Amino acid sequence: MTQPPQPPQQPPNEPPDTPPAPPAGPPSGGFGAPQDPPPGGFGQPTPPPADPFGKQPQQPAAPQDTLAGGYGTPPPPAGGYPTPPAPQPNGYGYPQAPQQGYGYPQGPAGQPGQPGMPQQGYGYPTQPMQPQYGAPQPDGNGGKKFSTQMQIIVAAAVAVVLIIGGGLIYASTGDDKGGKDEASSSGATGGEAKGGEGGLAGGDEKAPANTKSKVAFQFPEPVVTDITTVAGSWVTDKAYVKSGIAEITGYDRDKGTKLWSFPLAGEICSVSRHMSKDYKAAIVFQETKATKENKYPSCNQVGAIDLTAGKLLWSKSVTSATGGDKPIRFDEVTLSGTTVAAGGTSGGAAFKLADGAELWKPKVGADGCYDRGYAGGEALAVVRRCGTSDSPQLTVQALNPTTGAPLSSYQMPAGVDYASIVSTKPLVVAADVGDTAGDGSSISDFFSIDAATGKLIVRIPADADKYAARCGSTDVEQCKHIAVGNNRLYLPTERHDGTSEYGDTNEVVAFDLTTGKLLGGRADAGDRHTLTPLRMDGTSIIAYKEGPYDKGGRVVSIDGETFEQTLLMENPSDETVREAEKRFSIDSAELLYTDGRFFMAAKSAHKPSTVNPDEKRYLVVAYRTD
Repeated sequence: MTQPPQPPQQPPNEPPDTPPAPPAGPPSGGFGAPQDPPPGGFGQPTPPPADPFGKQPQQPAAPQDTLAGGYGTPPPPAGGYPTPPAPQPNGYGYPQAPQQGYGYPQGPAGQPGQPGMPQQGYGYPTQPMQPQYGAPQPDGNGGKKFSTQMQIIVAAAVAVVLIIGGGLIYASTGDDKGGKDEASSSGATGGEAKGGEGGLAGGDEKAPANTKSKVAFQFPEPVVTDITTVAGSWVTDKAYVKSGIAEITGYDRDKGTKLWSFPLAGEICSVSRHMSKDYKAAIVFQETKATKENKYPSCNQVGAIDLTAGKLLWSKSVTSATGGDKPIRFDEVTLSGTTVAAGGTSGGAAFKLADGAELWKPKVGADGCYDRGYAGGEALAVVRRCGTSDSPQLTVQALNPTTGAPLSSYQMPAGVDYASIVSTKPLVVAADVGDTAGDGSSISDFFSIDAATGKLIVRIPADADKYAARCGSTDVEQCKHIAVGNNRLYLPTERHDGTSEYGDTNEVVAFDLTTGKLLGGRADAGDRHTLTPLRMDGTSIIAYKEGPYDKGGRVVSIDGETFEQTLLMENPSDETVREAEKRFSIDSAELLYTDGRFFMAAKSAHKPSTVNPDEKRYLVVAYRTD
């Protein structure tokens, strides 16, 4: 077969972690210290803040040259944010097209944009910039999301919705080929987030008596001469662990003091998103550091790290099952139980977590089939690719982690070049069928699969214009903004107009993984806020609620049945603190919440901006409640 071209080691195909924004230095009291409001209040020009590392105040930074067109909140104009725009028709100053499927009316199934029609396609180009609050939202190519004609149509639809009220919820009658949406009045809408003490129903996280957070610690982004991968964040019962430049460091999760650190032979390439119960994780890293003669060392080292002891337990390379002595270059690594599985276009292999003993290698067929990548967690699954690069055939298999033997197989439909595994138990796969998503999300449909038999339970169309989940274009286990639990798939809707004069909002909705129906009920982000699911917590969803330009973000727990929200954390609205928070793009940053602590971290470090070389970027910003 003709294999996909083998690229050298390159930065991950994700948008930059730290979007352009004004300098986020704190006032003289240090990062996170309270500061007086600017003279005249918000909307008036403000003097530049003090630099967080002791340098003189700077003017707001211009967009970074390395991040041009990247995903993130655009920087405000020099002198601070302008006064919010005066009320305009329909909120933002332009009409907007109706959103379907989460409370908005829609036409019969079969019309363009209907979720009942199979969706296709998916790619992952450079991410679109996040819309500045109060500005039209750009699409994946930097253009406006909707045409003028569609904007006018939407304005009318939104007006109808406002008249009939927000109590109408839409449910889908999806089957294995998709289904139409039907109105249902039985759904509940999640109310305002509430604070309180004690454990939450269905989860381990507790709502503190005081949900106001403070900055626990923050670290600057390391200085590099090129884009460098620093992916990897984990939280244990005592430490926050973060990858650096060819090293991994553990910090006290409350104070940020260094607990331990150890070097690696080369830069990090990929890490497991899962940990074992005794806090071990898997990594892939380069065989050596880059040099002028070898700018892209191979990512052929697989290893396991002890996040408690702070050490590399083992590392090794393996050769391909087809023979030869060249080590396999791995693209991804995952962890399931006591098995570490790494894969990529060059081949795959599995190892014992404890000592690195090789367990198995995937079979390489005469037709050129190979394991594209693995997904772990409660079970182990693989995306196996056959055929040619022009006409691939993908199969999703549930595997025995110890032997690598397939337990079941499901053949993806034609028109799927890449597939991502959202969850292994239950088995849920995302794909862009026929490259129809068109927004860089790599998702047009979700596939709920019976892992025991390999039979398709239901195919769930997910219109890219409606839903904001994302997967990596070629990565098997890099989906985000998705939560799976309670036999449901929880997705955020795309940003859209709220009822305020300016600022976006969205919702979190749920699909039944047996019927494919869009269930009644939703969690509303509220005006000028947007919700992003982070993970499940028992039967509840932990979500990050991004705030408007003048407010800090929040972390909430959403009841998986009633969609009622409970406030877990509210970050400071002090200017310097919130600006540092907004430097992290939710589409590419690592966001972790556990036990009253919230960590935002970059996945890559960038060379200094030529426009503003003194501009500060952050590797990590951590928050905690008392």
